[in-house]
Amino acid sequence: MKTILIVDDDADIRAVLSEFLEAEGYGTATAENGRDALSYLHRHPRTSVVLLDLMMPVMNGYQFIAARQQDAAVAAIPVVVMTARGAVGAGLGGVTKVLPKPMDLDDLLATLQAA
Repeated sequence: MKTILIVDDDADIRAVLSEFLEAEGYGTATAENGRDALSYLHRHPRTSVVLLDLMMPVMNGYQFIAARQQDAAVAAIPVVVMTARGAVGAGLGGVTKVLPKPMDLDDLLATLQAA
């Protein structure tokens, strides 16, 4: 079973995405910022995909991506960014795909299946 780590500071978004993905047959875990996500990935290096928000306190998505790229233990785990921002700018090296919020759930599933 693929496990998706949902990283978002909004508890409602984490809950809704977890419920949806579990109904689709995925395992899920959640983190409320990039620092918690890195900690989780070190404990669970077989995580299939990280579903990452960009705008979060403590460690935002851009900081998470930079730290992930420098960390061989987690650098190969695919990252799908979800953001309400139109243009995301630089700093997204190694990201599989950027999905706009609100997300098209069919597009999300197709992206996760491909990752």
